[in-house]
Amino acid sequence: MDISIIIVSYNNFDVLQSCLNSIYKFTSKISFEIIVVDNNSAESKLTEIIDGYQNIVLLQNKENMGFSFANNQGLDIAKGRYILFLNNDTELIEDILFKLIEFSDSSERDYLIGVKLLNKDLTHQHSIVDFPNLWNTFTESFFLNSIFKKNKYFNKYWMNYIEYNQPINVDVVLGAFIFGSAKTINNLGGFDARFYFYAEETDLCKRFKNLGGNILFYPNLELIHIGGVSTNKINWFHFKNQHRGKIQFAQKHFSSVKLFLFLILHYSGLFVRIPLYLILGIIKFDKNYFFKAYFFIRQLIFYPRNGFVIK
Repeated sequence: MDISIIIVSYNNFDVLQSCLNSIYKFTSKISFEIIVVDNNSAESKLTEIIDGYQNIVLLQNKENMGFSFANNQGLDIAKGRYILFLNNDTELIEDILFKLIEFSDSSERDYLIGVKLLNKDLTHQHSIVDFPNLWNTFTESFFLNSIFKKNKYFNKYWMNYIEYNQPINVDVVLGAFIFGSAKTINNLGGFDARFYFYAEETDLCKRFKNLGGNILFYPNLELIHIGGVSTNKINWFHFKNQHRGKIQFAQKHFSSVKLFLFLILHYSGLFVRIPLYLILGIIKFDKNYFFKAYFFIRQLIFYPRNGFVIK
């Protein structure tokens, strides 16, 4: 088996079906299996959808244990020489898997590889990011990253504004598409399941780089990621888990002093946002700004337990 494609599913089966259709349409010359791990979806027609395809394994959880845990379930039974962690809200538009396998087979190094993510209208989406540190936490907390979008000193996403013609080493490729050898990913133990949702790919890339591995961004290969145009949804799940993921990454990878400074910077950013979004809500008469202010207030009183302390 050349590659095992692991897709975590949670409702939105129409999106999943579009993803599956694109895989079968644009994947040739290689053998593959698809492992769909469903995280206790409320919708009930998943089995009917899966039955329409060949080489698909379906795992159905009775409880949503999180994105990382579900991906690792797929990894545990994967048979491929290569692994692809693929979001269910993605669509292939070219035969990228054959090209990545051909590239990897001819390379002397092991990589974790990401490709260029596109919105549904084919405009560019953030695909790579620098590792979190105190400086970019400060610039993000006080909007400097938004003011100086293309400046590498102020924006951890600055590399997305550069047109690359060749693969380039980066810190993090975003989790919608992560490709690597099964040996490499299994040696890493897959994702750290303590990350429920958000920051799991940052942690994976950090651990791989700490071991001397290379994270490769392959800009000549492209993929549609529908999620990039829906991240403006205002809900507590999104705010809570993004907040939790940032803190958990710092808990795991920062020293105690650095963690303390990170928390000061991060929570200062929350304080700044509360009155700002309240004022914007009044000026623009837009309830979404009020919801954001409310969720930032809730973040102030939410701190995830540190499950990374070595006892």
